Amino acid sequence: MCEAGWTLSLVLIPLIGSATSSPFFSPAPPFLSQISTPSPLPINLPALSLSFPSPTFTGSSTESMTRVECNLKISPSILVVRFGDPAKANCSKSSTGFPMLGWVNTQGASDTTMESFLVWSVDKMTEWAVNPICFATSDQGGDCSSNLPLIVYKPPKKVSIQFLNHTGPMFERHQYSLQCTVQDVAPVGNVIVTFYRGQTPLGQLRSNWTTEKTPVNESFTLIITPFKEDNGSQYWCEAKLELGPAGPQHPPVETSQNLTVMVLWNPEPIHPTKLHMKEEKHLDSELKTNQQPLGSGTTNSYRGCFLWFALLAHLIN
Repeated sequence: MCEAGWTLSLVLIPLIGSATSSPFFSPAPPFLSQISTPSPLPINLPALSLSFPSPTFTGSSTESMTRVECNLKISPSILVVRFGDPAKANCSKSSTGFPMLGWVNTQGASDTTMESFLVWSVDKMTEWAVNPICFATSDQGGDCSSNLPLIVYKPPKKVSIQFLNHTGPMFERHQYSLQCTVQDVAPVGNVIVTFYRGQTPLGQLRSNWTTEKTPVNESFTLIITPFKEDNGSQYWCEAKLELGPAGPQHPPVETSQNLTVMVLWNPEPIHPTKLHMKEEKHLDSELKTNQQPLGSGTTNSYRGCFLWFALLAHLIN
């Protein structure tokens, strides 16, 4: 029985020691490398299904809704405004399935309404690249939009003309470069330059810089070949800012100064036969001038005979 009691005590001691803290046996703290990340408790949650409306329609039914029901109308369809002037445009919708209507531009500013129309306006156009967009949002989460083409223009500040790498008189049948420079104009892709000699148009040129919207300077060059008939002529050029039917009724036009030219040419050589005929004509004229009637005196008679003999000797030679 004692042996069994000791055995029981021996068994209970480690059990009690492992259940209560002992001042004699304190376990060493584990090393950091031995610390494992606690595993999350296995919690069974119901699966969530989330869906967000996309502004881009992909189904055939939504495409039909966008094209048929979302009828956005912008007036004017193209807006042309001079830099610094006010501008405005109206956007309206005829569909009832798109309750919200709005404007947004490239600068991030936006305006919305629940009405059937909305006006976009600026008091003073101070931006060169503006892209206003009218949009409408449907009840089903889709939307549609329409861009307003907008042209901001500035008439040419100055137009000048000169000969490139040449000064002084020109020679007939030689080629020369006539240069027309247009300063501070926008958009330069809408500029048409016409060269003139007097009131005769010589040619038209346009810029290849069609994407630039801010004011720039550009030169246009035309090759000319003057003739002696062009001596004293005046050359000049004209820059017209052609902005289309939506632009001003009278397109902005700026002209250059007049450039008066002097043309030098070689005199036409005279053929020997023509020279011989001219000499005969001159001699015959002199003979008639000095011819006197018969009996007017001995001196005049001798002079007449001398001239006749001179003419005869000239014809023989």
